[in-house]
Parts: sequence; structure tokens; C-alpha cells
Amino acid sequence: MRIDLDPAQCDRATFYRLLTATVVPRPIAWVSTTSAGGTDNLAPHSFFTISCVEPPIVQFTSVGRKDSLRNIEDTGAFVVNLSPESLFEKINATATDFPRGVSEFDAVGIAREPSLRVGPPRVAASPVALECRLHSTLRLGDSTVVFGRVVHAAVSEDVMSDGHPEVTKLAPLSRLGRDEWGTIGDVRAVSRVPYEHWVRGNR
Repeated sequence: MRIDLDPAQCDRATFYRLLTATVVPRPIAWVSTTSAGGTDNLAPHSFFTISCVEPPIVQFTSVGRKDSLRNIEDTGAFVVNLSPESLFEKINATATDFPRGVSEFDAVGIAREPSLRVGPPRVAASPVALECRLHSTLRLGDSTVVFGRVVHAAVSEDVMSDGHPEVTKLAPLSRLGRDEWGTIGDVRAVSRVPYEHWVRGNR
């Protein structure tokens, strides 16, 4: 038996809860921006992924018109900071609906560091920061997808192993349904099977 849900017949909150509970885990873009007036903003966005490799473009979705979106539209720049498990409580705290003009960096007590290529600061304790310039935005219903071209990446030496970021050292958080958060848990490594090996193994 399945339960059938028609989004046209459901209220927004019901279908939102369904989507966010089933499209899991979702990586978290901890987005830092600076307003046109000079106030630094920091907020987690869990609708986040890679859009393109060449040129490198990442995307996140602002559900509603949040300060992150307004600041990016005004200044054309932002930073995606990796959300590590060690900063869980501070990441969650920056999701508080502080009034516009209040900096989450200051309210929550998060140390900044200057970015190299863009104006908004990086989170000093985050192991990876992707400095982005606005590529474009796409309005979809009540949300806006923000595409940012990565113009610089800063990675802590502490999370590198043989020249590659090591996921157990990154310890990224993810969002699940309701108020649930996820950690990486068990990690499995498996290579893709080349077609010729697949054919040979299934004769």
C-alpha cells in the first residue's frame, strides 16, 4: 500500500515536509554575504548542490526572499562555507530569524576571516570556503535559485589527505526532515564498473 499525495490538493507546508523528509541527506551551504550597507550576514541553506564543473558553478535556493538573496542581488558576491559537525550549534543558531541589519557573525559569536577574491568574509573555522560571484538567479514560485561562479576555493590543510579533501576530516553536516540533522556515518568506497568489465562478468 502507498499513500498518494497530489501537490495540487495539499497545503504548502504538508508537501514541503514531504519533500524535505524524502530528499535526504541535503548538504548545507553556509552562505556568508555582505549587505550594500556593510552588514555581514551568515545563514544555512539546505537546498544546495553543484551546477557545473567548467566553469565551476554552485547553486543554492532561497525559499522566500531572505537576507542572503537580497545581499547577493545588491553586491553580486557570496561565500559558501562548508558546515562541519564541530560547528553544529552555531550553524543552527545562524538560522534564527534575526532582524535585517543584525550580523549573525556578531550575534552568534563566529570569527570571520577575509576572503581573497570577493567582499563577504569567510567563516574562519570552516574547513572549506568557496568564494563566488553571482552568475544568475532563477525565480521559481516562492523560491529563487542562486547560481554562483566559484572564483576561489580555500581549503584547510588539516582536512587534506594525499592532496584531496578527506570526508572524515571534513565531517560535513546535512539536513534531513523535520528538525533532524545528519552526520556522515559509515563511508563506503566502490569504483564504477566499466562497461567492458560488466559485459565480461555477465557472460
